[in-house]
Amino acid sequence: MILVGIDDTDTLETPGTNQLARKLLAVLPPGLRARRILRHQLLVDPRIPYTSHNGSASILLDGEADPAVLFDCLAAEMRSRFVPGSDPGLCVATAMTDDVVRFARRCETEVVEQQEAREVARAAGVRLEGLGGTEQGVVGALAAVGLGSTGEDGRVVHLADWPWPDEMTGPQPFERVTARGVEVVVDIETDDVVHGGVIDVGKRLRPNLRGGRVVLYVASKGPDAWEAVRKK
Repeated sequence: MILVGIDDTDTLETPGTNQLARKLLAVLPPGLRARRILRHQLLVDPRIPYTSHNGSASILLDGEADPAVLFDCLAAEMRSRFVPGSDPGLCVATAMTDDVVRFARRCETEVVEQQEAREVARAAGVRLEGLGGTEQGVVGALAAVGLGSTGEDGRVVHLADWPWPDEMTGPQPFERVTARGVEVVVDIETDDVVHGGVIDVGKRLRPNLRGGRVVLYVASKGPDAWEAVRKK
């Protein structure tokens, strides 16, 4: 397992962290392939500087590579795309500890300082660095790898075989949605599993990761008609 976390990479006028995460796939060392990219929602609080909604991104990679080489490749690409006003952080983890996961969970509900993030990463043997500005992005970057490791957090913004840009939008047959890697569709009101119909995925398909599976939550819009619902 190799998990990458990035955060605080943009400003209101520039492409967001999710887009940067996808672009980083183009500079992966040979032998690595992205299984998924997740968006993780962290605490929204006026004491925390963030661009719009305080989300960070994790990238789960399959394959083998020298972690130091991977980190240097990703850091170089992020530095080349640095925009003034952003405070990016980058994390690469090849193993996970309970302390990192606990830290990540706290970032969803508490204000956490970057010094603590650095101390937790150092104790866990996880490489974490700031790449510009105040380097505040180290908090979200470490939180992203912790949350991404649980299989119980985040919205899916990319799976291995998804095209990019992805033109899937609006109402779609159930079979086309599941062909994109959605493993189960769940009625958000009843928790019942949905087995067919037409699903309006909205602007983009954004399922969740729950129980290690890609889950799309939907709300009924009539007989055999559903609308995708976004969850944290």
